[in-house]
Amino acid sequence: MDKALAILDKLISFPTVSRDGNLELIRYAASLLEGAGIEARLFPGEGGDRASLFATVGPKGTGGVVLSGHTDVVPVEGQAWSSDPFRMAERDSRFFGRGAADMKGFIACAIESFLAAARADLARPLHLALSYDEEIGCVGVRPMLLELAGAGIRPEWVLIGEPTGMQVATGHKGKTGIRAACCGQAAHSALAPTGLNAIHLASDLLTEIRAIQADIERIGARDADYDVPFTTLHAGVIKGGTALNIVPDACEMLFEIRNIAEDDPKEILDRLFESTGAIVSKARKQFPAADIRLDIFNEYPGLNADPGGAVTQKAIGLSGQSSRIKVAFGTEGGLFESSLGTTAVVCGPGSMEQGHKPDEFVSRDQLQQCRAMLARLTGAMAA
Repeated sequence: MDKALAILDKLISFPTVSRDGNLELIRYAASLLEGAGIEARLFPGEGGDRASLFATVGPKGTGGVVLSGHTDVVPVEGQAWSSDPFRMAERDSRFFGRGAADMKGFIACAIESFLAAARADLARPLHLALSYDEEIGCVGVRPMLLELAGAGIRPEWVLIGEPTGMQVATGHKGKTGIRAACCGQAAHSALAPTGLNAIHLASDLLTEIRAIQADIERIGARDADYDVPFTTLHAGVIKGGTALNIVPDACEMLFEIRNIAEDDPKEILDRLFESTGAIVSKARKQFPAADIRLDIFNEYPGLNADPGGAVTQKAIGLSGQSSRIKVAFGTEGGLFESSLGTTAVVCGPGSMEQGHKPDEFVSRDQLQQCRAMLARLTGAMAA
């Protein structure tokens, strides 16, 4: 286990917060692979401070398995850590550091396993995919997947190593992020009725969002495998106004839809477009410039692998677990499926209950279980 821990220690030392890039970590990973004679292909992002990585060992061609992980992490500002978040610390058989669970613990195990696989006689290709900017909407993996699809890469399945306590997860909800730009008409607050308050327009839209959510909770589709078994709508940011005595003419609201497989987010958006049309039409009778513009700024598909399918059963057997779950958080799995025509499942060490929090950790036992799973995988792929 020393090699995996040494890699994890180094990975944590790179402060790969999404806003700051991940290039130094990717260069480190590439150097490890190249030292073992493995060619690593980099896919640079805009700005030159971040990149994805893709590498293959074993025979060329279709099929095989992808080990996939994202290298970016969330910020640590404002969090009360007991130790330096970018220096791995061990306490009570737990390894602490930003990204230890989400998801550098898996990446360390995957790199260790990948290096070992390079020395084996594999019958099918084994791929390693490391991405950037997953934490801000699964952004960085997309250009890489586009090029891989164009090159004819068609793996049999993809193992996304997000933290699941080493249980196999076959599903998560899709996500659509929407920006609502509300346009009113400014006025002095002493003459408020002569203006159109953009914050009030946003409030009217929010009322519609909450009404749709109530309908979904009351009569919508259900998937009991989720902690929250229905599609959710959530407003997370509202910005508007400059001073109390000014009727604001602009307000921006960010909200999201997290949908189960049975619900189509486009149908929900269609209902919202209809609602905003009614709100704007009413306001324009007095204020012709009134408007509410809805723009999707990020979206990724859900994951809904066949729980009884061959890939799921294979993953369960390799994991050493006997059950499957669905997870509340999103992953890049749906993008792999839609881009490469493959099947993805999620299984990795640690718990998302530790992710994004101070004193994030992954346990020694979880890392051992992950290493054992990957050893079984490469063993099964041997010629």
